[in-house]
Amino acid sequence: MAFQVIFSGKISTGRAQYSALPVSTLLKAKEKMAADIKTLLSTEYTLSGEISRLAGENENYRIQIPDGASFVLKLAGEDSPPGILEMEHLAVESLVRAGLGVALPRVIPTRTGSVEACALTGDREKIRGRLLAFVPGEAWCNSLPAGTERLEDLGSLMARMHLALAGVVHPDAKRTHAWDLAKADQHRPAISVIQDPEKRRILEWVFHLYGAIALPLLDRLPRSLIHGDLNDDNILVLDGRISGVLDFGDCLENPVVCDLAIALAYHTLDEEDPLEAGAAVIGAYHGIRPLSPDEMAVLFPLICARLAVSVIISAKRRALDPDREAWFVSEERAWQKLEAFSAMGPAQAAILLASRTDLRPYENRGTSPDQLIKNRRRVMAPSLSLSYEQPLKFLYGRGQYLFDYNGRPFLDLYNNVCHVGHCHPRVVEAGQKQMARLNTNTRYLYDGLTEYAERLCATLPKELDTCFFVNSGSEANELALRIARTCTGQRDMLVVDNAYHGHTSSMIDLSPYKFMGRGGRGEPEPWVHVVPLADGYRGRFKGQGRDAGRAYGDEIETLIDGLDRPIAGFITESLLSCGGQVIPPQGYFETAFFHVRNAGGLCIVDEVQTGFGRVGSRFWAFELQGVIPDMVVMGKPMGNGHPMGAVITRREIAELFANGMEFFSTFGGNPVSCAVGLAVLDVMEEEGLQEHARETGKRLLAGLDALKDRHEIMGDVRGVGLFIGIELVLDRDTRAPAHRDARELVNRLKDRGILLGTDGPFNNVVKIKPPMVITREDADMFIRILDDCLTDMEASG
Repeated sequence: MAFQVIFSGKISTGRAQYSALPVSTLLKAKEKMAADIKTLLSTEYTLSGEISRLAGENENYRIQIPDGASFVLKLAGEDSPPGILEMEHLAVESLVRAGLGVALPRVIPTRTGSVEACALTGDREKIRGRLLAFVPGEAWCNSLPAGTERLEDLGSLMARMHLALAGVVHPDAKRTHAWDLAKADQHRPAISVIQDPEKRRILEWVFHLYGAIALPLLDRLPRSLIHGDLNDDNILVLDGRISGVLDFGDCLENPVVCDLAIALAYHTLDEEDPLEAGAAVIGAYHGIRPLSPDEMAVLFPLICARLAVSVIISAKRRALDPDREAWFVSEERAWQKLEAFSAMGPAQAAILLASRTDLRPYENRGTSPDQLIKNRRRVMAPSLSLSYEQPLKFLYGRGQYLFDYNGRPFLDLYNNVCHVGHCHPRVVEAGQKQMARLNTNTRYLYDGLTEYAERLCATLPKELDTCFFVNSGSEANELALRIARTCTGQRDMLVVDNAYHGHTSSMIDLSPYKFMGRGGRGEPEPWVHVVPLADGYRGRFKGQGRDAGRAYGDEIETLIDGLDRPIAGFITESLLSCGGQVIPPQGYFETAFFHVRNAGGLCIVDEVQTGFGRVGSRFWAFELQGVIPDMVVMGKPMGNGHPMGAVITRREIAELFANGMEFFSTFGGNPVSCAVGLAVLDVMEEEGLQEHARETGKRLLAGLDALKDRHEIMGDVRGVGLFIGIELVLDRDTRAPAHRDARELVNRLKDRGILLGTDGPFNNVVKIKPPMVITREDADMFIRILDDCLTDMEASG
């Protein structure tokens, strides 16, 4: 029989103890410890016998008394709260009462009946510890191969353990520690301690999986006290059967499925097919304690996260003491499994793990991506495009993530439509409830329309107080054009170079991004007059600060003076998105609006891509320049994916527009849209998303500025809040655009699970405009992966 191992297979935090001490000092320390232990044993247990230190990193000792019986003494550290020890005792006793048929490390009471013993040593120091029953057997990892029967026994044992532990309640169970799988993301910032770039890539993948799939579900999963460290050293085997369970030192309250995931992470390490072995464990477990679909969904990410935490802690500890072999026993095997798992889609893994249950994850994935591409080509117009060199099929969205056909999560840093997060439950519920009750049009009275209009107007300067509702930003801009023409009696419009305002015929004519691009006519219609883009990086007046703003604004006066007829107005995005995430210099709009109004025109700001708190410090981007437009156009974020658009203007303009011709939009402002819009505003307010955009944007910009110092290709980083652009250049002096590199970069980022796109006149600007719910962890991950991708591109020339 092998010697007793209480705690050795796990790699955990702790201090290096004696390895760095001189030999003489080490011998004295050991002699003193032996004497202290003898004092404790004789004082509290009236025992004596042979004392031997057990393998592992904790102070655990085997005590063998003269009659041949053995015990284990676990010494407690100075900072070990008594309540934790009491909780461990309750856990073990509850399992004993459950009659699991395996041996457990029960506490041997002191001579006074206490769980913990305390004694004063010869030099008046306190020594604390517990005497436990010795559990016979050898570690699972030393008794391989396991075979299907033993794997199934493990699943059954864990299920019965969890049913028994569900009744154990202790206040100290609500704790956390370095191995808390429900808090595994505490180790995410430490990915950088791993030197190998391929291994860092694997760890980024693991924590991406964990953050996207597991974390959003953990809080709603069944919780109770769990063992917390069911690794392959803490499960003992005797004569081919499970004989005992050791080491309850990490027990805590947690989602119960975390315990199952920990066991699966370690007990399948040496299996040729770890997922098939895992399925055997899960099948037996599920037969006793049925798993919910959500518990099944998080298992694979949790398994990977446990292995990732293990290798990260190993790397940290190697820097402290590379000779402590007990710290690294799982490291190589963990890396091997992580490498294999990283090549697998979460959907495939979940399907295999659930194969011996009645659960069917990812059962309805629909048509394969390759077939869908063929179907689209057959029935859809060829002018529709697909993103990326290898198009993605998404199954569902949640928060800042989209999930593809293989179950892989993608951090969405590009789609600003789902403003408060993909499929936000509050927004979905509001739309569903209203759809089930009433949906009609604005020719009838119903609750919601005026409430929503009032809520929107309350976010704007008081002069903007009258609403028109439509179904998209394109429709809203089309309506704004119609209002400007009706109110001024003129047709001509000013627009900013490379701007995009929609897909209708008039908006294509009013969008240089379109009419000067592929398939466009190559020049504006006679009624369209293009003003220069107020670009602080490439423009004529770059680098001149507020003076540049006035200079760009004065160019509008010059253009107006050269026209042979009056203008109806000027339309501009508050921040230029398709123009390359351009932030106009201060003073630009003040000067431009003055010249437009002096010429009798109306000023229209397009907030479709920039409004609703995206810039952080203000609710609307135009407020950054202290101006009040005549009309504000809004769209994309209003409905969080539900089609909505609006124009909000001054009362006197709306009254001029009311010339006898009715304005009517069949679906604009319908009850469902109003309910959805109100829910979006509620979520923004309750979740503090505007301030969140400000803080997260600052973090992103700081990270990008740091990268710019290391990567010459990053010519410019600009942005405000969560509206950010990275301009890539071949040469910082000439500013030659690196459009091919920009395309390669976004495809590399896609391969790493991050969605971005490019834009700008030269298509060399990487656009960052994510859902407002991205976290600081998401921001940090993006910076790390962007750094990796740029480094790889530089290395490959």
